[in-house]
Amino acid sequence: MTSPKLHLVFGGRVKDPQKLDFCELDKLDVVGIFPDYAEAEEAWRSSAQRTVDDAEMRYVVVHLHKLLQPDA
Repeated sequence: MTSPKLHLVFGGRVKDPQKLDFCELDKLDVVGIFPDYAEAEEAWRSSAQRTVDDAEMRYVVVHLHKLLQPDA
């Protein structure tokens, strides 16, 4: 059995809409940790859609499995 490829979805206000320099780190919206990219992408899309009119809000998907096992 293969282990899940964990993904973290979170977002928040950024200083520059072209970059990922988050401000107000204590107010980040942690959407959740997901067992595969498809579920993470669905959660990311839903969260990003809610804030589509706010250019300073960004949501991202972080590949936790790559951080936990960089040589895999």
